[in-house]
Amino acid sequence: MEGIVAVAVQALAGIAGGGVASQVVKSAGMALLPKLLSGALGGVAGGSLIGAILGGAGDPAAAAGGLDLGSLIGQLAGGAVGGGALTAIVGQVLGKRG
Repeated sequence: MEGIVAVAVQALAGIAGGGVASQVVKSAGMALLPKLLSGALGGVAGGSLIGAILGGAGDPAAAAGGLDLGSLIGQLAGGAVGGGALTAIVGQVLGKRG
């Protein structure tokens, strides 16, 4: 997957995962902006980590411009988990401050 597309997929999946996590972790009344930012940042970090672990770089199908479904699923899953995890952590930290 191209770099900017992968980052966009990871960020969007992270925002979705962060939205789910913020509904589960009700102890913190986070505003929308911290949810979006923590979800996007966690999504990019989680998606990049999963990509590095699975070794998605150098795939001939992706290099030829083809759609690598395995890589896309990995980016989505890593982004959602990473975004959810970081949003839950930020929610707990912000919840303890207020």
